Amino acid sequence: MEELSHWIDGKHTRGTSGRFADVFNPATGEVQARVPLASKAELDAAVASAAAAQVKWGATNPQRRARVMMEVVRLLNRDMDKLAEALSREHGKTLPDAKGDVQRGLEVIEFCIGAPHLLKGEFTDSAGPGIDMYSMRQPLGVAAGITPFNFPAMIPLWKMGPALAAGNAFILKPSERDPSVPLMLAEIFQEAGLPDGVLQVVNGDKEAVDAILDNPTIQAVGFVGSTPIAEYIYSRGCANGKRVQCFGGAKNHMIIMPDADMDQAADALVGAGYGAAGERCMAISVAVPVGDATADALIERLIPRIEKLKVGPYTAGNDVDYGPVVTAAARENILRLVNSGIEQGAKLVVDGRNFSLQGYETGFFVGPHLFDHVTPQMDIYRKEIFGPVLSTVRAASYEEALGLAMDHEYGNGTAIFTRDGDTARDFANRVNVGMIGINVPIPVPLAYHTFGGWKKSAFGDLNQHGPDAFRFYTRTKTITSRWPSGIREGSAFNFKAMD
Repeated sequence: MEELSHWIDGKHTRGTSGRFADVFNPATGEVQARVPLASKAELDAAVASAAAAQVKWGATNPQRRARVMMEVVRLLNRDMDKLAEALSREHGKTLPDAKGDVQRGLEVIEFCIGAPHLLKGEFTDSAGPGIDMYSMRQPLGVAAGITPFNFPAMIPLWKMGPALAAGNAFILKPSERDPSVPLMLAEIFQEAGLPDGVLQVVNGDKEAVDAILDNPTIQAVGFVGSTPIAEYIYSRGCANGKRVQCFGGAKNHMIIMPDADMDQAADALVGAGYGAAGERCMAISVAVPVGDATADALIERLIPRIEKLKVGPYTAGNDVDYGPVVTAAARENILRLVNSGIEQGAKLVVDGRNFSLQGYETGFFVGPHLFDHVTPQMDIYRKEIFGPVLSTVRAASYEEALGLAMDHEYGNGTAIFTRDGDTARDFANRVNVGMIGINVPIPVPLAYHTFGGWKKSAFGDLNQHGPDAFRFYTRTKTITSRWPSGIREGSAFNFKAMD
């Protein structure tokens, strides 16, 4: 069985804690590797090494750091197939989804090539008599990222790219469920010219997380995961004086107005609700048709589309719509919530509970589920299921539909499908959610905008990627400068003496 490693000082390093976690093949349920779980001592040693390496890297001019990012982009494109295959093998998502995972991370690295511009300060000439004022953006020193299993390429790249381009050293603690791709990314950064020690990948569990939060050298921490863990990391990190941004759970609504193109809406819901087995924070998990006639027309279109979905291993190639969920525990939690929906009175119109795939009976597969007549009091509405389950909540009016999205504790993303520009504009202006789609089901901003939710979906003042990322990973220093207008008479360096 393969034994994975940490990445310390530019090389693969065996763990010394004696603790390991199993890494599964989700399609078969078999353990395919073991990953070491770092102790506090291992984490602290990696941080000390990173801090030493950061001094020279932080002093490197931004243009040279940007050239490393340019080379990372080239290498990510070169290794796209290899990264996607490794990602699919440990996560379970299809190869097209895995390539999309890498691609969306790559786009943030492309944005980081603009670091020389993004790190420019401001200048005011003659702020006072003979006085100039200017600011500069300087790196924090050592930053850390704690990233989730569902995007093992994209989110590490979202975190490490801006942090490194801004001149910081970076400690990545990836998910122990699918750690191979983050280690491969470290190899790519080294090949691109990143100095040894500037990027460290330390695998681990809660012990490593707490060591990150408590280590005084680490100045900033970014996290993506569930809301309870986001709240924990945010409160503990802030209590220790760190800059912290945490992104938590989601329950994304898609409102379907009576004037919407029902076929377009149904296609969008299937892709946004069941793609990647629903294991993404921007998945649409709640459909809100306005009016019973709209709901009936939508359900009529959804059922055959959902029943035709092909579920299988990534090795089946393009014949598969989505793969297994990441662990047996995730599968059990999804099915438990499905059963709670039935018990609480929702109508299960597509039932995937008994799904089984011949030859992969021990894999972590979950069939697609569609609920109708869901109410806001039900667990399947309130909780993030993180699986291939779509709940339909019928609304009598636009205002009721808008209220559902606004009243939910999560505020990551939402969408509306309509042909009416006034309705769409009103929705975008009023809804208290961070990312809005208008006839777009998964409104993930491109790399030069910022990604972030509201309410209990996000903790901290700044978002991921875009200009906010460079603000998060730097401090602003402001200088007020005054020079005498002339040199004292008698100085050996005045103009008269030089004549």
